[in-house]
Amino acid sequence: MSQIPMNLQTIELFHSDRGKEFDNHLIDECLTAFGIKRSLSHKGCPYDNAIAESTFKAVKTEFVSNTIFDSLAQLKLEFNHYVDWFNYNRLHSTLNYQSPIEYKRNR
Repeated sequence: MSQIPMNLQTIELFHSDRGKEFDNHLIDECLTAFGIKRSLSHKGCPYDNAIAESTFKAVKTEFVSNTIFDSLAQLKLEFNHYVDWFNYNRLHSTLNYQSPIEYKRNR
């Protein structure tokens, strides 16, 4: 854990699928020691992980993509703007080319 260059007590959530690489006591002890809540995909439901992976891909390719942030404060501010844009303006083909908010309103 000493190789991780940040304060682990600032992390609230650790999400993973149920892969064997995440099923070990060292990770459990670390999460407990730093008060980090574990989030797991539902058993027998691979779609949970697909949604998370799709979201992470969008964040990496649309938001981060070669961007250098001057500070953690700048990253947080710009990420909040991205999340708003993603939810209110970004059209999703899987939602019949509506934003997530628009899709939810129309359901």
